[in-house]
Amino acid sequence: MIVPYLQILRVLHGDIHVFYNFHLYRIIIKPCLRLSKVSMFILLLSINNTAWPLEISGLVGIESLGFIHNPNDSRQHNHYLSGVFETLIYHEWDDGRQGIAFVPFLRVSQYDNRRTHFDIRELNWLKVAENWELRIGFRKEFWGVSEAQHLVDIINQTDLVENNDTEDKLGQPMINLALIDDELGTLDLYLLTGFRERTFAGPEGRLRTSPFVDVGNARFEKNGIEKHLGFAARWSKAVGDWDLGLSHFYGTSREPTLLPEFNKSGQLSLIPYYEMIHQTGVDIQLTQGSWLWKLESIVRSGQAKTFYAGTGGLEYTWFDFYASGLDLGLVLEYLYDSRGSNAPVLFQDDILVGMRFGFNDIQSTQILAGVIFDRTNNTKFYSIEASRRIGDSWTAELEVRMFNSVPKNDPAFLIRDDDHVRLELSYHF
Repeated sequence: MIVPYLQILRVLHGDIHVFYNFHLYRIIIKPCLRLSKVSMFILLLSINNTAWPLEISGLVGIESLGFIHNPNDSRQHNHYLSGVFETLIYHEWDDGRQGIAFVPFLRVSQYDNRRTHFDIRELNWLKVAENWELRIGFRKEFWGVSEAQHLVDIINQTDLVENNDTEDKLGQPMINLALIDDELGTLDLYLLTGFRERTFAGPEGRLRTSPFVDVGNARFEKNGIEKHLGFAARWSKAVGDWDLGLSHFYGTSREPTLLPEFNKSGQLSLIPYYEMIHQTGVDIQLTQGSWLWKLESIVRSGQAKTFYAGTGGLEYTWFDFYASGLDLGLVLEYLYDSRGSNAPVLFQDDILVGMRFGFNDIQSTQILAGVIFDRTNNTKFYSIEASRRIGDSWTAELEVRMFNSVPKNDPAFLIRDDDHVRLELSYHF
């Protein structure tokens, strides 16, 4: 715990030479400043051109990622510095019935060239009518209700180099038609027109498996147009206190099977293999006063034998806890996968216990802390997430992730020494 915190404090307060080091300035700060200048130029144009008004917002930030233990691979490092830039450029017309959104994203990372990447998170046109909506282009679409994992969230590919919590997603090209009926609910139809491969850390990066994933030799069950096309549908409706969702997906799996293989030089690596799958999912949330009851469940075929998985649980919140102004929430969830110990995922028979703290202060301070227990292997995964606004335009985010008691037969054994502390300081405009 001490080493990463010291590294973070040095970056923020002590090691002035880090910010004046030309190499770090060139690979991290300068590209972000360039994109910021582009956004400011667009903003000036929008001010001077009322016929084409633009709404622009975004952030630019710097991240310190420190690891507690030495790496298993000599090519890896104990500390990584990176910069991030993301902006939203939006324009609407036709009395708000049409709009265009553009969200470019850039991460520039020290050491790991695979984490240095640019992505179009969103670039889409929206048409709104009385009973339908049409969206065409790159989008991010989220499905799910649970806290520990989102089994039903399958439209977008995971941007795993951003964070191992799988919350960050790559933009997905699509045509999305939403049919809206007040009585019957909303039916979303998706034609997914391009497949995105999952991002993985490079040989110098962390967190990553050992051996590393060789993304350059990825394989696919189908090639050509069948590889790139996908189809999905989701029905959703709010019925009283219930929020209901039922979905189906057919296409190339977003989760590759990792195949161990020796390359020509005799080096062992993991080859991503993407199968064609069917996945049917259901997500349900019941809100009753201070109680939230949640369930996500899927059935998937196409990756070896058909299996099912689910995450269900509850969240109870004590609002204004003992008149302190603090909202205190208890989170309990159970995570299950029918493949058991053969499942290539971290959670197959696990229990999440967590606490959520909402301080309701002017700085919007929040903390989420929890532990996931593996009932079979006794592995424990600890997580702390905290965020706080600084002034009107700055935010600080802290993450701590640690593993404990990881046996060799647990998939988490591949990242057992990657306990880490992440601190990001961002300026919002």
